[in-house]
Amino acid sequence: MPTQNTNQKPYYITTPIYYVNDRPHIGHCYTTLIADVAARAQRMIGRDVFFLTGTDEHAEKVSKTAAENGKTPMEWATINADRFKEAFAFMNFSHDDFVRTTEDRHKTKAVEYIQQLLDQGDIELGDYEGWYDPSQEEYLTEMVAKENDYNSPVTGKPLEKRVEQNYFFKLDKYEGWLCEQIETGAICVAPEARKNEVLGRLKQGLRKVPVSRKIKEGDADWGIKMPGDDEHRIYVWIEALCNYLTIVDNDERQKYWDGEVVHLMAKDITWFHAIIWPAMLHALGKKVPEMVYAHAYWIAEGKKMSKSLGNFIEIDLLQAYAEKYSLDAMRWFLTTQGPLGANDSDFAHSRFIEVYNADLANSVGNSTSRVGNMFNKYFDGKVKGRCNGEFGFDNGSSLQTALTALENAGKKVDDPDRTYKIAEFTQQAVDQAGEALASMNLDAMLDAGRSIVRHVDEFISYSAPFTLAKQLDTLDDGEHALSSILYSCGEALRIASLLLSPAMPEKMAELWGNWNCNHLVDPDDCNSGFVAPLSELAQWGGEYGLKPGQTIEKGAALFMRADAKEDAPEAERIS
Repeated sequence: MPTQNTNQKPYYITTPIYYVNDRPHIGHCYTTLIADVAARAQRMIGRDVFFLTGTDEHAEKVSKTAAENGKTPMEWATINADRFKEAFAFMNFSHDDFVRTTEDRHKTKAVEYIQQLLDQGDIELGDYEGWYDPSQEEYLTEMVAKENDYNSPVTGKPLEKRVEQNYFFKLDKYEGWLCEQIETGAICVAPEARKNEVLGRLKQGLRKVPVSRKIKEGDADWGIKMPGDDEHRIYVWIEALCNYLTIVDNDERQKYWDGEVVHLMAKDITWFHAIIWPAMLHALGKKVPEMVYAHAYWIAEGKKMSKSLGNFIEIDLLQAYAEKYSLDAMRWFLTTQGPLGANDSDFAHSRFIEVYNADLANSVGNSTSRVGNMFNKYFDGKVKGRCNGEFGFDNGSSLQTALTALENAGKKVDDPDRTYKIAEFTQQAVDQAGEALASMNLDAMLDAGRSIVRHVDEFISYSAPFTLAKQLDTLDDGEHALSSILYSCGEALRIASLLLSPAMPEKMAELWGNWNCNHLVDPDDCNSGFVAPLSELAQWGGEYGLKPGQTIEKGAALFMRADAKEDAPEAERIS
């Protein structure tokens, strides 16, 4: 990651705000996890980060479901908003704020924006006839309705033909501007498949979009009324979009909107975020987001998730996996195997075990355990001395001594002329991670950390320190060779742990505790933030590197190997 990151603009990342009509499930947790991993990584490179999530509470179906459960809309919204807060606390998300759209700080600003659009003629009163998706509280074009046989493209439920008076936002006025912004990448719609979908629909032409619903007799008193017209409520989707701005539109937080703005969401709401929201912002004279990233969906054991099939992966199942395999193992699986790209991903137990063993138990866990054990076995748990990260040490004699010892012990060295430049390799991995982060390629960012672990494992197999240790009594500088090997392995794994920490903050903090690297973060809080930017933290043998005399404790294995034949955890549903 670039060394000048502390000079970059502030970084503002958002999730969609989630409907408070039911309990949190894997989709809510996944989007927020991706935002969390990105936010943690950006903080680590030294950027000033603001991470926002929250709940969308003025939906029509919230008031209906509340009545069915004998609650007021606010009581029902609060029950479910608290469920989201609890789920996000369990997932160890590091959001800086949690917005509820029923809060005055949101409602007041949202009304101000609508009033401005009214005043300047971007919103006007008119009649609307078209297709409405009650399950998503979304109006659809005739083309989209027809393509889906007049059923919801998300839930499959029938659409409703509605004729009503609404206020309309003149979206068609900004058609040319939107096309230019997206085509040139001024608004980066990603991944590429989403950009192509949006442009394809955009080029079919835009029309005005409703921004209000007329209040009917018997409607619950729920939602924000149109300024100056008590007979209309602001359409929930229009008002909800404003949350991204309402929460930072003040003197203290304005810097985040002026910085780099990234909106994360699932692909079903791309249109609102890539077209309607930027057009509203442009009309308001506000800067538009730099990136709109819309990921695909999770499926379960090869099947699309649905309530009718009863296979929705809710927070209970994620908790069961976390209890059995650790929260960070579950965070790792979701982040690296999730549908961040254009294609859906399968949450299958067999796949979870495969990834858990390959990436964590047999890789990160095994490598850190091996190196910790060797420090304890050969040097009483102490770092003996530094090494420049090249297997050649101070001069060629140490390398030749080690190779001779290995050959005497019966180990054939396939490539005796090879030099491992481990310090150089770790720096390349850090740079690769930074490039991946910039494009939201979080899987590649994390794999840069694992590439260091794989390199260490390969180096251990090549240098065979356990074999060298048996020859120490017969070698003049064998101890120096062995200590240099272990230092190189330990320092490389320390740097790898930094790159892995956005997905696994608790486990990496546990490693830092075992290896007495607590100066990296507050030892009592793995979420406290790093004491320096990554460019300094990842400097080989630098101020924050392993030091001679530093204690390396073995500690418990970070990840125990899982039995591929064991049954999947069972979730005990939380009422």
